[in-house]
Amino acid sequence: MESALDYWRARALLDWQIEMGADEAMLDAGLDRYTLTDARPAMTPAPGAAAAPAPVRLEEPDPVAVARAAAEAAADLDSLAVAMERFEHCDLGRGARSFVFSGGRPGARVMLLLDPPRREEDRAGTPVAGGAAVLLERMLAAIGLSTDTPDAERSVYMAPVLPWRMPGDRAPDPKDLAMMRPFLDRHVELADPDILVVMGSVACSALMKGGGLHRLRGRWDKLLGRPALPIFSPAHLMATPAAKREAWADLLALRARLEDGA
Repeated sequence: MESALDYWRARALLDWQIEMGADEAMLDAGLDRYTLTDARPAMTPAPGAAAAPAPVRLEEPDPVAVARAAAEAAADLDSLAVAMERFEHCDLGRGARSFVFSGGRPGARVMLLLDPPRREEDRAGTPVAGGAAVLLERMLAAIGLSTDTPDAERSVYMAPVLPWRMPGDRAPDPKDLAMMRPFLDRHVELADPDILVVMGSVACSALMKGGGLHRLRGRWDKLLGRPALPIFSPAHLMATPAAKREAWADLLALRARLEDGA
């Protein structure tokens, strides 16, 4: 005597009918399909069969730890740039046009740590572009510095805290800043400047403690074992010309520190 028609045998018969071309089931009474469920009975293993092994859950790597390992493995600035551009855990690079690593002259006494690239910088592939770049050169020239000189004593090196433009030029996510921070620390270590200038509100919030740029600007502090001076960015000065007086005072403080041998 045949056993009762269970779920799996009924499913096999239904699959066979579909293969034969049946595409609609006709019943003696109407069928309310809205009340049907797709629940299947749990399959019980045959007597004596070994239980299925539990699925293995692979822990995702810590992006900060991966970044730290990649940064520490970089022996020079060129290899650091390659490691940063190939870093797969930060999605910002997928939406940006350019990878903006640095500008100016490596080996300079002064290193500017800048806000992330915005639209103009993303298009130009440089840390500062457009009118902000013109203003920055004028600011530096006023105290005898330049981003475009072979003289190590007068040159300036610069790098943004993030090498990619934020979508819509929005404020960076703290997770992205923390993820890429090991690369920035290694960047400073390899560039080995005497003085750091933290230029811009995003850079200041990401790197300095004790408040925002308006509170900290003009006050010397320590960052990565080096004297650091937070000052307004050229983009801010273009939008707020009244702040140029404070920026000039900060530039004079930077010149005095350089003249004193940092």
